[in-house]
Amino acid sequence: MLGLGKIAKKVFGTPNDRKIKATRPLVEQINALEPEFEPLSDEQLIEKTREFQERAKGGESLDDLLPEAFANCREAAKRALGLRAFDTQLMGGIFLHQGNIAEMKTGEGKTLVATFPAYLNALTGEGVHIVTVNDYLAKRDAEWMGKVYAALGMTTGCVYPWQSEQGKHDAYDCDITYATNNELGFDYLRDNMKSELNDMFQRGHNFAIVDEVDSILIDEARTPLIISGPAEDRSELYVTIDKLIPLVEEDHFTLDEKTRNVTFTDEGNEFLEAQLRAHDLLPEGQSLYDPESTTVVHHVNQGLRAHKLFTKDKDYIVRDNEVVLIDEFTGRMMSGRRLSDGLHQAIEAKEGCEIKPENVTLASVTFQNYFRLYNKLGGMTGTAATEAEEFAEIYGLGVVEVPTNRPIARQDDDDRVYRSAEEKYQAIIEEIKRAHEKGQPVLVGTTSIEKSEMLSRMLQQEKLKHNVLNARQHEQEAQIVADAGKLGAVTIATNMAGRGTDIKLGGNVEFKIMEAIAADPEADPEAIRQKIEEEHAADEQAVKDAGGLYVLATERHESRRIDNQLRGRSGRQGDPGRSSFFLSLDDDLMRIFGSERLEKVLSTLGLKDGEAIEHPWVNKSLERAQAKVEGRNFDIRKQLLKFDDVMNDQRKVIFAQRREIMEAEDLSEIVQDMRHEVIDELVDQYMPPKSYSDQWDGEGLQGSVIQYLGMDLPVVAWADEDGVDQDTIRERLEDESDKYMAQKAAAFGPDTMRQIEKQVLLQTIDGKWREHLLTLEHLRSVVGFRGYAQRDPLNEYKNEAFQLFESMLDSLREEVSQKLAQIRPMSEEEQAALMRQIQAQQAAQEELQKQAQPVGAGAPAPNPDAPAPLVAGFDENDPATWGNPGRNEPCPCGSGNKFKHCHGRI
Repeated sequence: MLGLGKIAKKVFGTPNDRKIKATRPLVEQINALEPEFEPLSDEQLIEKTREFQERAKGGESLDDLLPEAFANCREAAKRALGLRAFDTQLMGGIFLHQGNIAEMKTGEGKTLVATFPAYLNALTGEGVHIVTVNDYLAKRDAEWMGKVYAALGMTTGCVYPWQSEQGKHDAYDCDITYATNNELGFDYLRDNMKSELNDMFQRGHNFAIVDEVDSILIDEARTPLIISGPAEDRSELYVTIDKLIPLVEEDHFTLDEKTRNVTFTDEGNEFLEAQLRAHDLLPEGQSLYDPESTTVVHHVNQGLRAHKLFTKDKDYIVRDNEVVLIDEFTGRMMSGRRLSDGLHQAIEAKEGCEIKPENVTLASVTFQNYFRLYNKLGGMTGTAATEAEEFAEIYGLGVVEVPTNRPIARQDDDDRVYRSAEEKYQAIIEEIKRAHEKGQPVLVGTTSIEKSEMLSRMLQQEKLKHNVLNARQHEQEAQIVADAGKLGAVTIATNMAGRGTDIKLGGNVEFKIMEAIAADPEADPEAIRQKIEEEHAADEQAVKDAGGLYVLATERHESRRIDNQLRGRSGRQGDPGRSSFFLSLDDDLMRIFGSERLEKVLSTLGLKDGEAIEHPWVNKSLERAQAKVEGRNFDIRKQLLKFDDVMNDQRKVIFAQRREIMEAEDLSEIVQDMRHEVIDELVDQYMPPKSYSDQWDGEGLQGSVIQYLGMDLPVVAWADEDGVDQDTIRERLEDESDKYMAQKAAAFGPDTMRQIEKQVLLQTIDGKWREHLLTLEHLRSVVGFRGYAQRDPLNEYKNEAFQLFESMLDSLREEVSQKLAQIRPMSEEEQAALMRQIQAQQAAQEELQKQAQPVGAGAPAPNPDAPAPLVAGFDENDPATWGNPGRNEPCPCGSGNKFKHCHGRI
């Protein structure tokens, strides 16, 4: 008997069916326009674009323009690429334009789908970003689809690392820009560190289409993007705190070796407060629990960890006055590796070594908060339905499953569960052999590089020819994926998301043609094409007869999406295919979820060695286990995002403030308001409201006026006058400071003074924001302990972060007023000395670059975008020329990245 839900679905259709149905009239409209656009000349297609742009400027909505724009784009793609978009591709394009995620199976042509909404939304002139998972795909898609945009009279750009400043500007100024998520995020952060509007790359965040949206917005969203630089030298602080730690007694802290955690007790906190005050590290009247104490508390905690959790010659050794960590698993030294958050510096202070500066966050943003900047967002992937809740809650994106162009003919087997990993791998090898003997291509999916290499060794013992696809260059990767559909091919792959190349049965025709032309440049390309296409048709049919591509997965991933991505590689465009999952009770997912119950079931059934259990119930219980893990991961990401949202609100305020400053012609009013607010605060501090004149501290106010406003005024004499109140003194100070700054402006010249004000404001905001980010990091690391006091760490973080932000703005006003009060015009001698110093620095830099260039026969041609190497004679193909950099030191190639992230990548 059918349940009520199933009956309702049969009668009314699912919500997804209704969305699909709603687009059909639009698709019919686009198809009806095809005969009107086919006879147009190439120039007339471009004229149509100009007409649409004018109509969009005139106020016509993009929804009204959609049918004609899509028809124009379809015609341009047909001429430029020889591809006519299917109706399902038009549907996908409509959903993207509406700000949804279009779930389209592998091989349904997502790359072409993106051109339709991108073209339509670019008509407003505000630019469209198409986001890919790697630089190779960004370049490939920009080049490939750029032909379609060019046929429509639109420009296409591509953003990639090491691009010249001008190249990046040009790419962002294009109508459609292809880039990776990392590059877009970093450029956003770099833009908000610039001091001139003209230097900024991105013109805004209008509309983005994210390819492999689940990979970018979910898998990669756990790690924030961070731009860091060296912090100020705090060696004195570490040394002073290090002297306090040996004074701490047993009852002042609790040590938990299991979790490697150490915390101060209440007695310890009281003892510390007294010690810190004695060493002038904690001002009178300020307790360890105040938000302003966060940084000191953090450093004291790190000092305690250094002394109580890290043991010399076990966790680290001291060699050449340097603390070198020891790998707990291998016992090897890890040169160049450093502990973060000031812990390494605390150990250096403990051992009396040279204290190297920390790295400090200059700017950071999470992908969630970056992509939420866009006015409209769309995404494409083969697998999004399982994460629909997260997409809706965090990004406000709906997920629509777009039907395939042809029905799926793939056969999906039930999972096979073996008792041990050994039995499972033996069965996998036998299955691969069986498929290989009949010529069926096999794609073997593994969850790690280690397992793919182990399987490769097993296949080598069986003398079975195969390819292994893991962390290789993307170009080689495309070739391996293109060959994976050939007759009898065996390919082992670690992760199949976002490969960007379809596995076509019989192999990829275009790759074969390119190879043949490269092998024989003299031959006629058309003759080669014809010959290869004929051969390919026979190969394709042979593979289809053998059963199509066989996807054989060696394990279930903790996310259903990853399994579906792998499965979706087979059966594209209605091709035959098969997919099977081979599991064992030793697999991670099985071990964590219910392997004991399964073990009992297998024993009851009396399974012999090498036998497997196959049943739809097993699939269902595994899916439930995967859904549990996905839910837990979503909760973790949601919690991280809640903390980051607090910082994000502040980030938006600061970045908007910077932009206002850069756009403003005259900042004298802002600077004056800041100065007057500083005067208000100083008067309130030394002459509190409703107090008598004999309670005023005239000398203290006079000293602060000299310090912050650069003026020596008779404040004490003013305070002694009869009938003078706080407002009178406030007005006198404001008048005097305004006159003083007006004299400065006259001495510098108004234009120069405006530039000085702008630069001082921007530099001070940047400096204060950097310090604030560091304080928030420290607050984040200690606020979790508030949970023990039955207080919500998130609320505590919100409240204290807000207080810290307010105190940052107060100190910003003071510092700007102080810096502007201290500047003075240079004498001619000082100007000449400064010019000599700048010229000498430039000459030294040029000389350094000359020395670093490789010379002589066989030296590589200089890349205008390439950075200058830091080591003379650096050759990237010869590690002997790299010197001996630490893993966290700058890479000798001059890229600006750390060695471990560049040429020292393992």
